[in-house]
Amino acid sequence: MLRRLTRHPAFQAFAAHLVGLYLSLVYRTTRWRLIGGGEIDAAFAAHGTVIAAFWHENLPLMPKLWREGKARAGIPSAHVLVSRHRDGRFIGTVVHRFELTMVHASSSRGGAAGLLSMARLLRTRAMVVITPDGPRGPRRQAAAGVAQLAALTGKPVLPCAARVSRAVGLRSWDRMEIPLPFGRGVLVASPAIPVPRDGAEAALPLIAAGLDAACDAADAALGLARR
Repeated sequence: MLRRLTRHPAFQAFAAHLVGLYLSLVYRTTRWRLIGGGEIDAAFAAHGTVIAAFWHENLPLMPKLWREGKARAGIPSAHVLVSRHRDGRFIGTVVHRFELTMVHASSSRGGAAGLLSMARLLRTRAMVVITPDGPRGPRRQAAAGVAQLAALTGKPVLPCAARVSRAVGLRSWDRMEIPLPFGRGVLVASPAIPVPRDGAEAALPLIAAGLDAACDAADAALGLARR
């Protein structure tokens, strides 16, 4: 009975609303520092827009960085790739609160359609956002789609990360942490990674290394142990 209730669309919508309210509280009460603002500016100036990428563990904090990127670059919209699975729809509902539009796809179903949708959006100067190890891992192992999208469109991948000083860790596959309010936060953008049209496979390890480096920089800025 309880399981059916939690899966009901009305319950899911209510829960997503509460999560969105909580994240808004965290964003407003955290003292933020941006590392790599120049990287954001340079990437948008040179390419018009970017493919923002981050490891799935950063998900609760990334809407804050996406809004920062939109404001700095003056781009018209931002779109996030989410799974067709129920969890993906839930995440999409949460991030919609932060002026992000969902593009539904998955690695097993609808992946090609999602890739083409994102490519079309990039051509309109929209920013797109991808978690290369989502939605179910393995942790910090990038699937090929992010590099393929960059190669197809000529837009670079901008590795991103975020951390806060106060958080509660989860026992999830990605070691995600739930941020707590009234702490310090760091938003990181690493140098953008261009991907040649025929270089998707070779670029994938570089993208993964860039995402790791962004996480390491965020941890170091807050004096946290490297994860």
